[in-house]
Amino acid sequence: MKKLVLALSVIAFTACNNNQQKEQTTQESNQPVTEEAVAPAETGNENIITISGGDDMKFDKTELKAKAGETVRLILKHIGKAPIEAMGHNVVILAQGTDFNAFANAAIDAKDNGYIPKGMEKAVIAKTDMIGGGQTTEITFTAPAKGSYDFLCSFPGHYIYMKGKLIVE
Repeated sequence: MKKLVLALSVIAFTACNNNQQKEQTTQESNQPVTEEAVAPAETGNENIITISGGDDMKFDKTELKAKAGETVRLILKHIGKAPIEAMGHNVVILAQGTDFNAFANAAIDAKDNGYIPKGMEKAVIAKTDMIGGGQTTEITFTAPAKGSYDFLCSFPGHYIYMKGKLIVE
């Protein structure tokens, strides 16, 4: 009998606590939404790419693939727990010919512009919002012409480890 009461108590507690435990996520508007709202939808001609980054300052992917001209839905999940002020992450895809290190170093002083250096906005093909631990954000953009494009997290110092290539075929 005690085991049954204990089991029912655990189930009731879990069910009541479940709504409080849902991860908050963000979309382009940076407003919290439920996880269900950013779940992959019917794809059609859309290329859905999910990339994660955590408190270890590493993306789970260093190579993303797309086809020229296709619609790309890029979903960034911050799988860590640290707040945005300490361990914010974003994904910034740079135009070809952009000096990667110059962009990353200039981003350090661009907190007020989401760590996108003023005057270098035209070097950005696409960028997600900056998010903190447990959050998710997404963007939709058209893949550029065939080629290789650098991407990075522009939060100060993260570009050293959080970088990769978007390969457009």
